[in-house]
Amino acid sequence: MGWRFVCEQPDGWSGDGEVSRRRLVTGMATGLATAAAFGGVATEVSAQTARGAAAPPHLRFLNPSTSPKNSSYTQAIEATVPGRILYLSGQQGLDVDDKLAGSPGDFRAQAEQAFLNIKGALAAAGGGMEHVVKLNHYFIDLRAHFKMLRDIRAKYFDAARQPASTMVQVGILTRDGALYEVEAVAVLPPA
Repeated sequence: MGWRFVCEQPDGWSGDGEVSRRRLVTGMATGLATAAAFGGVATEVSAQTARGAAAPPHLRFLNPSTSPKNSSYTQAIEATVPGRILYLSGQQGLDVDDKLAGSPGDFRAQAEQAFLNIKGALAAAGGGMEHVVKLNHYFIDLRAHFKMLRDIRAKYFDAARQPASTMVQVGILTRDGALYEVEAVAVLPPA
C-alpha cells in the first residue's frame, strides 16, 4: 500500500502559491505519523446510515481496525476543506430565560436542553446536528448519568455517524445546580 500526498490550493486562496519546505515536510510527517498510528489501516463507516441519509460529503467518519469498538462515538473524523468550522461554547441546560431546565437535580431535562441549545446554535450558522464532529461532555456525576446521556444523544445523531466524544467528571460547573455541560465542534460545508 502506498501513500500519496497532494497539495492543492483551495478556492479563494489568496497566498502566493508557495509552500515552504518546512510546511511540506511537517505535513508529510504528520500524514506518515497518522498512518503509522493507525497501522496503515482504517475502516470508513458507510456513507449510508441506519436512517438512510448520506454522510455530508466533506466529512469522513473513521473507525480504524486497530481501535476499540464502541457504537457511542467515532474514533476519528476527517474534515475536507474548504469548509466552515464552528466551535460552540459549553452549553448547560439553560433555557432562554437563563434558568435550569426541569426540577432541581433533573439530569435528563438539563441534558436535553443543552442539546437543544447546540441544535439552535448550529441552525443559526446554517448547519445541523449531522455536522457535529466532536463533543466534550462534563458531568458532576459521570457514573450516575452517562448511560442516560447515551439515550439522549441517540435522538440527535445517526447510529453510524456518532461524533468523536470525550466524557469527564468535574467537581463543579459555573451554575449552581448544573449537572452537565457539553461543548461541540462542527464542520459545515462552505457557505
